[in-house]
Amino acid sequence: MTELEKLDAGLEYDFWDEGVNARKLHAIEGCAKLNAIPVTDDTAREAAIQELFGAVGRYPTVLPVFNCDNGRNIRVGHEFLTNYNVTILDIAPVTIGDHVMIGPNTLITTVNHPLSPKGRRAHLGQAKPVKIGNDVWIGGNCTILPGVTIGNNVVIAAGAVVTKDIPDNCVVGGVPAKIIREIEDDTEEMA
Repeated sequence: MTELEKLDAGLEYDFWDEGVNARKLHAIEGCAKLNAIPVTDDTAREAAIQELFGAVGRYPTVLPVFNCDNGRNIRVGHEFLTNYNVTILDIAPVTIGDHVMIGPNTLITTVNHPLSPKGRRAHLGQAKPVKIGNDVWIGGNCTILPGVTIGNNVVIAAGAVVTKDIPDNCVVGGVPAKIIREIEDDTEEMA
């Protein structure tokens, strides 16, 4: 298998591989373009987001400075908002629902590395997708780790590190993040 085939299959891959690095070029160029557009130019920013991401719903807002590893692996729903200094390391797919807000200085990562120094010296990485449901608010300075699924109507408290799946309708916080309390989904009242 090539290193890209290994990456796409969820196996360990060499992150210094030429093919793997080529995917990052799209992201580097796309992020630089997006970050250079004035925040007041909604039309140009939306066009740049659509060019960078794999799929984009209505009314996306991505404030500077935004960084990602691929871009095309990011799929977001309607009314997506990232505040300042958000990074999405989308080596594997990152799927985000509708009405999601991400606070400043947050990291969503799909890539991990071996605990073994020998494995790290061999430039090994392994990627696992991240899924985030609808109506999620991720507070500032949060970290979402590889392979995590976050349900609908979830609030992640500022500074939380999400290491495991989170069910619907709750507030989580801490390191590692744990359920603090359940919350009501009042969106049915809007129908």
